[in-house]
Amino acid sequence: MNYQQWLKDASALLIEKRKSDPYLNAKFDANLLLQFVTQKSKSQIHAFAETELDEKTLENLTALLNRRAAGEPIAYILGETEFWSLNLEVSPDTLIPRPDTEILVEQALERMPSKDCVAILDLGTGTGAIALSLAQELKKCGQNFRIFGVDLMPNAVELAKRNAVRNHLVEVEFQQSSWFENVNEKFDMIVSNPPYIDPKDTHLNQGDVRFEPLSSLIADDEGYADLYHIIQQAPQYLNAKGWLLLEHGWQQGEKVRSFFTENLWEMVATVRDYGDNERITLARLKR
Repeated sequence: MNYQQWLKDASALLIEKRKSDPYLNAKFDANLLLQFVTQKSKSQIHAFAETELDEKTLENLTALLNRRAAGEPIAYILGETEFWSLNLEVSPDTLIPRPDTEILVEQALERMPSKDCVAILDLGTGTGAIALSLAQELKKCGQNFRIFGVDLMPNAVELAKRNAVRNHLVEVEFQQSSWFENVNEKFDMIVSNPPYIDPKDTHLNQGDVRFEPLSSLIADDEGYADLYHIIQQAPQYLNAKGWLLLEHGWQQGEKVRSFFTENLWEMVATVRDYGDNERITLARLKR
């Protein structure tokens, strides 16, 4: 079997097995698997479509294809994913970074204060995607920074540290902490993509989230508990006129905005994602 034949058969299998998956891109996934196993680029694969696959390569491809056909996220199968302009290691210990989270990075960069050294806290850092993306952009423009990422899960902290090394951003610090528990300083900006799904949400039994850690997905009080906690505690950890930016569910914008009390916060706003859903709510500390 050659590259072209394998791609055709693999795409057909994924379509057949994943009929109910609205997010499946069978041809894209098949290409990623073939690139990963053969260590060839997409252009090389298509330029040499008649290249024959040896038995060992076919065995590896079949094993990975069966995992994807069973619904396992492609990022977990490959052990990596792209976010912003970074290549990140991922594992079942953390959420898979989503494209919509890049909007949080964009909004944070737009509100970055002008000062000698910017201090940023990333709560629930997971893979370190947000913290490292911000560090990369600040580094490009020569801005001095101190970026601190925390996560409840020790395995996630170690993963984020590896991603810092992987992307040559070792200036970013990562530490275990339950939200602000081990944080002892103030920042110019706090960013977070916390758990915000209602434990009763039926979508937890669908798609990629079936394989992701529940501790990173669900929160009490219909998904609002962690969002509320962060908003209530953040003023103690922000410098004057500091910003707080939070990702949340597409139907949660109105209630999240209501958590920002007028006597503490100003410029409260919600930004929509690439699907035109409310996704990021942000505010600036008044004092």
